[in-house]
Amino acid sequence: MLDLSAPALRSEQGVRLSGEIYKREFWERDAAIHDRDSWKLERRQHFEEQGSPSRDALSRGDWAESLRLMEERRENLLAAAREDERRNSLFHRVRVVEQPLTPYLQWELHSLRQQAECGMRVRVVGAGLVAPSESDGLLPELVVLGGDVLYQVLYTESGVPDGAVRHTDPDVVGDWESYIKYLYRAGEDVMSYFDREVAHLPPPTPKAD
Repeated sequence: MLDLSAPALRSEQGVRLSGEIYKREFWERDAAIHDRDSWKLERRQHFEEQGSPSRDALSRGDWAESLRLMEERRENLLAAAREDERRNSLFHRVRVVEQPLTPYLQWELHSLRQQAECGMRVRVVGAGLVAPSESDGLLPELVVLGGDVLYQVLYTESGVPDGAVRHTDPDVVGDWESYIKYLYRAGEDVMSYFDREVAHLPPPTPKAD
């Protein structure tokens, strides 16, 4: 029987990076990728996004302004998708979703729907699919870039970004890339999920986070 549980990941076997170094290294590596795809797994149901005017508006309880500001980035997303196509390097995102949605996740699903509309690859999976791998805690937040490096993205307990751990062992990178690919194949396109589960919801209430 095929084992679909998540691989092991030991932080002490990687290299701890500060937030500044991680962001710089991530974008340098990402820009250099050609003819290889990348994969991201998002598991937490709440993050404290930094540098996002739309997220700031959500925190203030101004849902209409949050969506308006989100829409302003559409041209940048379209340009990023065209650049990915030019480099033949597509970025695939898997978003684990629990019900009922947190205010943050309701906001993020609007954002992910917009990304998909602009040509990016985003799929949603329910928490039940990953539950067999979470007997000891939630799955980590991960990015695999071009099949060469895996970043375990770190956050504080409240969801504030806190750097990352870089892994380059080929077995670790390959095993996690395969697992995220499995989740992606099993997932639902974010646009159909959004239409069914999110579009009808009233504006979220930030204090519920």
